[in-house]
Amino acid sequence: MKSLQQILNILKTEGPQSAKQLAEALDLTTMGVRQHLLSLEGEGKVSYEDHPAVRGRPVRYWTLTEHANEEFENRHEELTLQLIESVQEIFGSAGLEQLINNREQKMRQLYHQALEKQTTLPQKLQVLADIRSREGYMATIQEVDGDWLLLENHCPICAAARQCQNFCRSELSIFQNLLTGLATVAREEHIITGARRCVYRITPI
Repeated sequence: MKSLQQILNILKTEGPQSAKQLAEALDLTTMGVRQHLLSLEGEGKVSYEDHPAVRGRPVRYWTLTEHANEEFENRHEELTLQLIESVQEIFGSAGLEQLINNREQKMRQLYHQALEKQTTLPQKLQVLADIRSREGYMATIQEVDGDWLLLENHCPICAAARQCQNFCRSELSIFQNLLTGLATVAREEHIITGARRCVYRITPI
């Protein structure tokens, strides 16, 4: 159902939410949202924690389980893992590193071409977020205290990155290279280490 997927999308991009917050975001009744949440809980896709309230009963906040990741793009996870294992077996670690470097060069060229016509840092970051979203990362940007955050709420290559974290190293290197002379880039949250999303802080120079 459309409402179920919308709830999953909000929990993916916004983090834990109460039934009331979800109802307001979706223009549904709180009771209706609770019914959807119970359905998703039965499928093992959401869980909850009760947080103390200033007054009255605790507030129940819902969040995604790891099982919910199957509802989002995964870029043919099984095949990807098999290919990584094959490269390692046939060509060794050096061969896998060459593969990652080749991917990095192609991505860097693609991103550079897309960003080169933009003149300001916010414009470049918005284009970058748009590209990453099309690739399945559910990316947005946000300004915080003079810095910018690139928020990636999903990792479509998560299985590959868990098996070989040089993929993550490569992507950070791409962002740093893209913004050379304009900003520094540091990863502050990382899905691979257990965070809900990947967050990159971009600090203008």
